Amino acid sequence: MSAESTPDPGIPGSNGISGARHRGKGRRRKPPRRRKGLMITAWTTAGIVVLGGAGAGYLYFKLNGNLKSVDIDQALGTNRPKKADNGSENILVLGSDTRAGGNKKLGGGTDDGSARSDTAMIVHIYKGHKKASVVSIPRDTLIDRPSCTDTKGDDHPAAQSVMFNSAYSTGGAACAVKTVESITDLRMDHYLEVDFAGFQKLIDDLGGVEITTTKSIDDPDSHLKLKAGTHTLDGEQALGLVRTRHGVGDGSDLGRIQLQQAFIKALVNQIRDVGVFSNPKRLLDLAETATKTVTTDSDLGSVNKLASFASGLQGISPSHMHMVTMPVAYDPADPNRVLLQKKKADEIWKALQNDRPIPKSATEGNATGEAKGVVSGS
Repeated sequence: MSAESTPDPGIPGSNGISGARHRGKGRRRKPPRRRKGLMITAWTTAGIVVLGGAGAGYLYFKLNGNLKSVDIDQALGTNRPKKADNGSENILVLGSDTRAGGNKKLGGGTDDGSARSDTAMIVHIYKGHKKASVVSIPRDTLIDRPSCTDTKGDDHPAAQSVMFNSAYSTGGAACAVKTVESITDLRMDHYLEVDFAGFQKLIDDLGGVEITTTKSIDDPDSHLKLKAGTHTLDGEQALGLVRTRHGVGDGSDLGRIQLQQAFIKALVNQIRDVGVFSNPKRLLDLAETATKTVTTDSDLGSVNKLASFASGLQGISPSHMHMVTMPVAYDPADPNRVLLQKKKADEIWKALQNDRPIPKSATEGNATGEAKGVVSGS
């Protein structure tokens, strides 16, 4: 029986380098989009609670019917890192790069029938839910993928020196979670996945996002062309920005991650100020799009559960979000691949395990992508 499900209606009120050095296979893929889903979903789902009044039952039923969830715990069993007992939480946020359906029209790749986790980040929520650290995992990192069982019960053998994003394309959400847990020894308490088309519509529903670019960007692969200056990006432009790779920095996935991190801060800032909670129509549109866009773990698989979880994140402002990239170095054998700097990465995982800030020493001297400062919130 598949662990993927549509939830029942909710009821209101209830420095060493690890990794192989042989040449990786394949060419660089086009940039994906980003992992913005968590904060948009947090604010919109938390906001629907304030609607109340007549029709609330229908609203909850409708939004619950939109949500999809996967039972990660069932697929992975008990052989996992222990849950933290210090009040912190870890959420794995993925951007699935399927080229089928509505996503196919958005460009940047061929529809080969598969899906990829081209964007991945670990969001660590500190005790008290006032601060967060976000660790982006480069999709091009060569890792040893563990054997895993997907949510349909199919087994997938372990593989050595493969790209990180192969975990999702091989075994879906469960395999991606197990791979992250094997790298970090951190328990992922929740899982959240967002797709291309949904991201674009969410930005349009918000009325666009204002950013400033310090350099012109012209990337025909992501269909984005912006002059240096301040812009209000619509959904299509925002999607192009978070998928831009060759138009900025050194043309690597690491540069794209830097753009994504800057964009998410601008996005969170705007969501806080956009007045969604005083605009029921906008709030409903956002809630409708968000619940159609995301796939969650089964523990968050209803509007009530998701709203309760999201309401606990409202105190986290962009200034209290520390965003870093998992420490990597370019693979000398293949510039399209990166290798994990295990010693530095372990500093990050240990800090998060103990609910402490990420040490500066773990983030210095790593490959960066050279796109920092190209984009900022306005």
